[in-house]
Amino acid sequence: MFRIQRIPSISPLAILSSRVIAVVSALVVGGIVYSLRGFDVFDLGANVIDSSFGSEFGVQDLGLLFSPLILTGLATAITLRIGLWNIGGEGQFYLGAVFATAIGLFVQGPDWLILILMFIGGFVGGMLWILVPALARAYLQTDEIITTLLLNFVAMLLVYFLCTGPWRDPHDTVTSATARVKAEMPYLFGDLHWGLIIALLLAVLVAAMLAYTKWGYEVRLAGSNRFAAFYAGVPVRRRLIQVMLLSGGVAGIGGMLEVAGTVHHLQGGMSNNFGYLGILVAVVAGGAPIAVPAAALLMAVILNGGIVLQSYGVSTYEVLALTGLILFFVAISEQLAYYRISRPPALKAGAGA
Repeated sequence: MFRIQRIPSISPLAILSSRVIAVVSALVVGGIVYSLRGFDVFDLGANVIDSSFGSEFGVQDLGLLFSPLILTGLATAITLRIGLWNIGGEGQFYLGAVFATAIGLFVQGPDWLILILMFIGGFVGGMLWILVPALARAYLQTDEIITTLLLNFVAMLLVYFLCTGPWRDPHDTVTSATARVKAEMPYLFGDLHWGLIIALLLAVLVAAMLAYTKWGYEVRLAGSNRFAAFYAGVPVRRRLIQVMLLSGGVAGIGGMLEVAGTVHHLQGGMSNNFGYLGILVAVVAGGAPIAVPAAALLMAVILNGGIVLQSYGVSTYEVLALTGLILFFVAISEQLAYYRISRPPALKAGAGA
């Protein structure tokens, strides 16, 4: 006779395997649905892969999606290390873009200096936008999910106000955009800029900080058991605030790179939901910063492939539904990974007699 038993912990390899199985299962279910609708699933898949990796243009488009997804996914993953959820990556992304744009438009100097100031401005903008939720969580125990989420809408409205009002470029045909910023990120090739390298380096740096420093150990300890960390002498409240500020700053850098490297001005809707998609990236990565680039690449391929799918008659809503299906399967796998089917040991003859 068999029984289902929950085990207290699993290895990192088991966690990774469960994520991979979940993503593959979600794609298989999505493929079955498309097949029932009359699509040739293998032809669709081949075209999606070819559109992403088969040409220089496709690689450029993939890279431009890849960079912001790394940073918004990293922003969420950072707070997961201490047991919190930053749902405000969208707003922090926008505020980083606002601060970077202000420097790019109104500060004079050589391009290299302006880019450095824009980078710092993007980081500070993201930090300031999460400061109130961080303090509210640390001192008032206010749910950070609600506060960070609601500030997203405030940030989007602020951007639209600036782009249609005081910062609007009257010479541009776009009615909700500022003038072009003077400094631009250097390019790797084509339209793909060095923001991709910066995003990858930040992911490695944050992963190293969390894994190999005393600060990172205290953050992970507080995330595992906040009360035990407190009694062990860890300044839990301070670490909580620091983690949330770092998370907001990283998302803000994403907004800065979008302005300086991709769109070159502030405009409404420039985020393309990168902040919300970053939550999915972090969940698929299991909250591990080092795994964020791989999860971000998967999401970038799905989004880039969505253009191909639309040419076959698949709507954008169905592409978003596929991302939701992946999140659903990953959430299930996270729980099922801790269960094992086992056979209870046989009783010895005469036992209990």
